[in-house]
Amino acid sequence: MTETMMNIGWAVIFSLIGGTAGSFLLIWFSSRIPRIFDKITPNMDEGKEIIRGNRTVADYFGRIVSAAILGVSVIIAAAVLGGLIAALH
Repeated sequence: MTETMMNIGWAVIFSLIGGTAGSFLLIWFSSRIPRIFDKITPNMDEGKEIIRGNRTVADYFGRIVSAAILGVSVIIAAAVLGGLIAALH
């Protein structure tokens, strides 16, 4: 009984640490992805185009950035899940 409770305790600790690290990484990557996209397209200022009302640029920029953020989220979730599985094993 105590070994089971110990494993559950470690799983909770690992999930809290992994969740905190994952949240930090997601916020950090979310702020970096638009800058990376700006470097990929140096001849176009997406912010000015969006302000001018260019919906095509706004839609494309939004889709690329949101897809990158979702991709990073999936990777972080897999890492947290791996930590939980390791704690419960």
